[in-house]
Amino acid sequence: MAKITIVVVDDHPIFRQGVVDAFSLEKDLQVMGQAASGSEGLDLIMKLKPQVAIVDVNLPNFNGQQLTRHLKDAKSSTRVVLLTAYDDNTQVVHAMAAGAAAYCVKDIDPPKLVEIVRTVCKGNYVVSEAILDQPGVERWLAAQAAAKGAYSDPGSPNGSLSRREMEVLECVTRGLSNKEIAKVLDISHQTVKNHVTAILRKLNVEDRTQAAVHALRQGWVRLVEDQAKGEG
Repeated sequence: MAKITIVVVDDHPIFRQGVVDAFSLEKDLQVMGQAASGSEGLDLIMKLKPQVAIVDVNLPNFNGQQLTRHLKDAKSSTRVVLLTAYDDNTQVVHAMAAGAAAYCVKDIDPPKLVEIVRTVCKGNYVVSEAILDQPGVERWLAAQAAAKGAYSDPGSPNGSLSRREMEVLECVTRGLSNKEIAKVLDISHQTVKNHVTAILRKLNVEDRTQAAVHALRQGWVRLVEDQAKGEG
């Protein structure tokens, strides 16, 4: 029986090895290689030409969506399954428009991830638990665009911020720490870190201060009234 060939790209060694170990238990799956950054992953995928690539969204050098776009532009036959630490519909849209075959959260059960690999290898797409063919995913993307307006270029550093990312950015402009933001928004500390990383990438800025200044200058957020009074 021919095995489904896979490359795993993730900058967290323990998580990456966990995915590899889960696949090693399946007789029809074969992991050909591993990479820890976007550039390394792209080079490895182009060299080995696996049928499926499991790719983290947040990677050093360039992110998973950008890697996916590079593969699409190169007309690579490798099917990309993007993994993320948090689920966000805007990012799902960006991922699928970039050419991904599936978009999954990292807390997915290993058996479910295995089934997704088998599904996308057959030429299908997995979107929010739904299995779609090529015309189906195109109709889904069109419906999303019609409902929420045109989306920015997938993988672009200036991609539009999601609602949750805007909430995090507002907290950043208020000078809150990641721990404080986590408490205010009732989300985990790691999720806040992931959102901040995505915000910096999308706004093409280097740190939280630059992100806050950019947001204030653009008029996206404003300081709360009680802060303004306290400073007056």
